[in-house]
Amino acid sequence: MSTDERSVIDLFSLQGKVAVVTGACGWLGSAMSRALAEAGAQVVVTSRDGGQAAEFAATLPGDGHLGLGFSQGDTDTIPGFVSEVVERMGKIDVLVNNAYGGTAPDIDNATAEDFNQAYHVGVTAYFLLARDVMLHLREQQRPGSIINIASMYGVVASYPSAYEGLSAGSPPNYHALKGGVVHLTRHLAAYWAKYNIRVNAIAPGPFPKPEVRDSVEGFIPRLEEKVPLGRMGRPEELKGAVVLLASDAGSYITGQNLLVDGGWTAW
Repeated sequence: MSTDERSVIDLFSLQGKVAVVTGACGWLGSAMSRALAEAGAQVVVTSRDGGQAAEFAATLPGDGHLGLGFSQGDTDTIPGFVSEVVERMGKIDVLVNNAYGGTAPDIDNATAEDFNQAYHVGVTAYFLLARDVMLHLREQQRPGSIINIASMYGVVASYPSAYEGLSAGSPPNYHALKGGVVHLTRHLAAYWAKYNIRVNAIAPGPFPKPEVRDSVEGFIPRLEEKVPLGRMGRPEELKGAVVLLASDAGSYITGQNLLVDGGWTAW
């Protein structure tokens, strides 16, 4: 059946697909993992804590999910990780590069090491894992979808007034690496399109974790003033975006950075 003969519900289905999500147990990763499972995918969830990954995988709807311990920053382990997933799951159709492990220095005190660490996990490791998944897909001559998690701060600067006088910061290394993720996404999309491998990014806007909401008094109202929708994002509001880009519903979308920011970048 051709794509145009399928219903829109069928286009969004991920039945029969295997999706890998790095950093899957986190604030945003857990919501995206659940979305992929709800759409029918078998999900390989990773965490630096293998036990945590296995426990979380067991909570996902559907069958056949797998939890694995995997530190994306340990780039030497990436080829072995991809081989293990393929051996145990049979294939990989979707990769969500979500893991992040950088520091959060103030702009006056950021060091070279802060930048090196952020880039290693958030750009270098994203590329190396994406490339190994691409090589698997190319060898199997199958289409695939690679989704890199960027940020609205890879597109626009933050407002200094939103952070002034507060313990919350807007780390320069984070801005730099997320900008790198956005452009890396475009570059890979252009080179891998000939293999029918789509590469896109999702750029979340303000999705503060509960500990940030609770610990930095006055911070959230400052951010909400910058959002046309007037509120912070909820993790489940990334579910539609990730399923769109992972599924055949997004079959003609590649090289794009999908901003999910409540309108932050609209003004």
